Amino acid sequence: MASSQQAEAAPWEAEAQVVAAQKRTVRLLAAAQIIGGVGVGVASSLGSLLAESVAQSETYAGLARTAMTAGAAAVGVPLAFLAQRRGRRSSLSAGWLAAAIGGFTLVAAVVLGSISLLVVGMLLFGIGSATNQQSRYAAADLARPDRRARALSIVVWSTTIGSVVGPNLAEPGAAVAAVLRLPPLTGAFLLASGCMTLASVLLWIWLRPDPLVLARQRPQDEAERPGTGTPSPDPSESMAGTLRMVRDHLRRAPRAAFAFLTIVVAHTVMVAVMTMTPVSMARHGETLTVVGITISGHLLGMYAFSPVVGWLADRFGRLPATLAGQAVFVVSALLSGLSHGSVPMMVAGLFLLGLGWSFSLVAGSAMLSEATPARLRPGVQGTADTVMNVVAAVGASLSGPLMGSTGFGGLNAFAGALVLPVVVFGFFLAHTRSRTRATV
Repeated sequence: MASSQQAEAAPWEAEAQVVAAQKRTVRLLAAAQIIGGVGVGVASSLGSLLAESVAQSETYAGLARTAMTAGAAAVGVPLAFLAQRRGRRSSLSAGWLAAAIGGFTLVAAVVLGSISLLVVGMLLFGIGSATNQQSRYAAADLARPDRRARALSIVVWSTTIGSVVGPNLAEPGAAVAAVLRLPPLTGAFLLASGCMTLASVLLWIWLRPDPLVLARQRPQDEAERPGTGTPSPDPSESMAGTLRMVRDHLRRAPRAAFAFLTIVVAHTVMVAVMTMTPVSMARHGETLTVVGITISGHLLGMYAFSPVVGWLADRFGRLPATLAGQAVFVVSALLSGLSHGSVPMMVAGLFLLGLGWSFSLVAGSAMLSEATPARLRPGVQGTADTVMNVVAAVGASLSGPLMGSTGFGGLNAFAGALVLPVVVFGFFLAHTRSRTRATV
């Protein structure tokens, strides 16, 4: 049945309009990810330090990351609904623009010394992370099913350049801030906001035809026909009604539930450790340049090898790839937790933290998409991104107090333990699949 479905879909996917739209979409998304990724990189490395400079408290360093993650969580489902109603073009361009406004708000917060503006700015700036994350789904709208992980991974990879450059904008940003007579850290956020604005304009003007709108012209396959399970969401359906259908689907589809859990846990582990890494390094007397290099290595692990991860997920399966990611997380926790201020061990640990996230997110997102009927995908995708950011926000808020009581090693030990439910669930799925094959 699967082969016949793919054969039926092939003529539609081979149409010149669809092929040209897919190539154009991937190119534009890649360009926007490179540009907008600068802002994501700035937030990752300098957000905590900027918050600490305003509030003069390590507690607010964790709150900064919490607010950014909460901002990303708050818009996950709304961005998916906007994409469902108006297309990816409206959703993604609006997300980058809101994040740019957040960056300018953060500059005002530093100048005025306002904690209220700081929180508002961080919430808005976090929308850039949500937009960055949801861009990966746009690359898969017109992709062949057997190449979904690779198409998705190309957009994830494109974030590499901007995200590696972003953490190293502290010194160039300080030069810009000096010219404008602003506090040093604000310059990087001015540059980041300019990049996010450019990404928004790029997508708004040139992302035509919209990939999601065009994908709706695909002939219905067996999974999308009425009477085959969960009813299709009506365009006028309330958000609560659609979320109920998403919940019911996850209850009935173990592979979708596993992918959902994998994405949530991976993002929580990554955010919790990365939030406090700059603070831990600063305690050991490291300079902003060393902190920037370390975070750049982490972001390199997150994005640079994603095409390889996508190929591995397509070649060997989503489940083995996600389990490999959990093993990488454990090694990362050991290296970072036992580093005791060693820069080489910290750099290696943070790189592997990013690589574990890449395996989990790319393979998990591909599995979630293929285990979900097309009619439900936008809602499931948006819900997954929202939940992962909500849980990660909790992890970020607890990371400061946890490091204060147990040290950076204790924080990493806790993060490493979080992957155990994913491993257990994954082996259960593998065992169930093996028993099913043996029975057949």
